[in-house]
Amino acid sequence: MASLQRILGDELADSPGLVRAADPTTKAATSAPTEGPALYAGIRNLEVPSDPVARLWHSATMLREHRGDGRIAALVGARIGGTEAHVLSALEQGIHPPESFGRIHHLPKERLAAVKDGMRERGLIDTDGHFTDAGRATKQRIETLTDELATPPYDALSPAELDELTTELEPITAPLVATGSR
Repeated sequence: MASLQRILGDELADSPGLVRAADPTTKAATSAPTEGPALYAGIRNLEVPSDPVARLWHSATMLREHRGDGRIAALVGARIGGTEAHVLSALEQGIHPPESFGRIHHLPKERLAAVKDGMRERGLIDTDGHFTDAGRATKQRIETLTDELATPPYDALSPAELDELTTELEPITAPLVATGSR
């Protein structure tokens, strides 16, 4: 939280726009069903802070975890394990060989080879470790389902509220992006 306030600076952290962004973000974050998304449900049980910066951070965390829970459901539904998900992400980002990807490069070479062998057997990657059409389609289905599962919180917002939220978040996200935050 202190890092966020430092990056935003006093002027932006105390701005009316931040308060206006925190309100619909909190409305969305507290409106999704809690059946299924375990991490989201757990965080949603925490008290929502009253301080606008803390409330925006907390609400964004809830929305991120809600999306993350949907991602896990999409991966499980596609029968993609954790290491396989990182291989697919590496390939999507153009990282080849995928085992050089920062999230998995430290794993034992034997484990990575076994994961890639399994992905080859399932037709997700070719003998050179690149996407096959089936692998690319699988990755796209996962992305599409993740996006679909992430929408329920935003259904609580009217189109005008969504537009206002987007407008109010732009100046808040700019300094975060400039510092390398994602």
